Amino acid sequence: MSSRYDALKLSSQLCFPLYAGARRIVQKYTPYLNELGITYTQYVTLMVLWEKKKATVGELTEALYLDTGTMTPLLKKMQAGGLISKKRSKKDERTVEITLTEKGTALREKALSIPKEMRKCIDLSPAEASELYRLLYKILDSCS
Repeated sequence: MSSRYDALKLSSQLCFPLYAGARRIVQKYTPYLNELGITYTQYVTLMVLWEKKKATVGELTEALYLDTGTMTPLLKKMQAGGLISKKRSKKDERTVEITLTEKGTALREKALSIPKEMRKCIDLSPAEASELYRLLYKILDSCS
């Protein structure tokens, strides 16, 4: 028999396995990232910078689905750790540009094995992984 409270059951929530799965995956990353001296959020920020070479704070917040309240202290910590440099844009003083330092660039080589190690702990076929990726971005885009 159905209850008017069925929608409030944990088993009815799509958000819960997404949340719990994300937490578990980040936990699996932690030992590898600890070796590099970085957090998961710093890691994904570095990924964007490794790919783009330079990005504004706004571009980083957009790419990582983060707000400036999260991004600003993260970038300060990364700058203090010598991973990035920040400077105001010459075109627009309100815009802050982020670039990698030599230390931040060097971490790319050290992080190269992480994706391979993570694939070992996520038991999905390439087709399943591709479909999950597509569906997760569909969720992200629809909730924007």
